[in-house]
Amino acid sequence: MVTICGVRLFNLNIESAYELVVSDIENSFQLPRCISATGAHGIVTANLNNDFRKILNEEFFLNLPDGMPAVWVGRIKGAKKMQRCYGPDFFKYVLKESANTEIKHFFCGGKEGVADELKKECEISFNNKNVVGTFCPPFRKMTESELLELSQKVKKTNANIVWIGLSTPKQEEFAVQLKSFLKDQIIITVGAAFDFHTGKVRQAPKWIQKIGMEWFFRLAIEPKRLYKRYSLIVPLFLYYNLVDFIKYLLLVIKEKNN
Repeated sequence: MVTICGVRLFNLNIESAYELVVSDIENSFQLPRCISATGAHGIVTANLNNDFRKILNEEFFLNLPDGMPAVWVGRIKGAKKMQRCYGPDFFKYVLKESANTEIKHFFCGGKEGVADELKKECEISFNNKNVVGTFCPPFRKMTESELLELSQKVKKTNANIVWIGLSTPKQEEFAVQLKSFLKDQIIITVGAAFDFHTGKVRQAPKWIQKIGMEWFFRLAIEPKRLYKRYSLIVPLFLYYNLVDFIKYLLLVIKEKNN
């Protein structure tokens, strides 16, 4: 792990994260567990909200580096093998790799009908017919009785992985709430992956993703919805990382002098 602006991020790659997931499922190791795909939005939110930072650092087994800027910072800090574990790519990789296994998936998120569309898309594009259930959560916070009902639905399907496709920080908070009602599942939050893989939202070209400008592409596509978010996130992410990097350099200098 490497800590960036107070948030612990996974310092390897998608393949390594998948291996950990499979190992945990096969060995029932410390389940239930939560995994997030955390980018600039999550890191900034964690710095603005200490309770959310505790959720990521204490309730989540892995926080995958969802954006390239976090990966660049991680490499500077010594995590040379760190690669981007983009939520939609991680979702795709896991669904494809587990297609011929006994791993079962449950989709939770998106607007009404999106999870069902995603199930069909996985059968066609990823050849994975092991999606055993779907659920569209309400926009409000779910009650305890509703969470209990959902957890019973998940348990009846014998799902191994529950995928949550909402927005940050709602999806992470929801994952932790649901976790307390489950026993044998891994809960993974992947943001807009549901909308991307069903074609509801256009995904940035790979070359834009590689240069860390996906936020700008999404802003251009959905300016009204995302303007307020990115006008806050982008400058704060740069600021928090500048402060964090200065602290890191001072620490390195101090250790060398000692």
